[in-house]
Amino acid sequence: MVSRDIKRGETIEAGDLAVVRVSADPALTPVPGSQKAELEGSRAAVDLWAGTLLTAQAVTDNLVPGEGESLVGISLTPAQMPSEPLYGGDIVRIVTTPGDQGEITDREPVTIEATVVGVSRVEETGETVVDVSVPEAEAADLAARAATGRVALVLDARER
Repeated sequence: MVSRDIKRGETIEAGDLAVVRVSADPALTPVPGSQKAELEGSRAAVDLWAGTLLTAQAVTDNLVPGEGESLVGISLTPAQMPSEPLYGGDIVRIVTTPGDQGEITDREPVTIEATVVGVSRVEETGETVVDVSVPEAEAADLAARAATGRVALVLDARER
């Protein structure tokens, strides 16, 4: 059990967790008390509130974005992305598309490789917001291009 509020990203210390006995429903998956020592030094993947049971999904060893990376959200229409569902960890390319006049030049389109971190659908607009992790040096350029709506997402091979 979480014994004090822990903000997302904070390191979990010895006194932050307590072992309690609970009669758990099979739908719950709390971390067993025997793993308490193993959790010390890991980080909270989400905000954790005192008094709640700790699950494995609430703890991480890797923060997102990591060192040297940035997280960029890209809002895409169904025409700007594949219909195949996207999952965290998918490797994608964000590609600049032609402008309103449809001008296509001899230059190669700007392509930025990224890793999918999260996906959510905006019911009101029908768009999908894809959060991607990119190298910090490419984040501003990608964010500016995504803001124009002139990008498309390409899903690369999942086999690694």
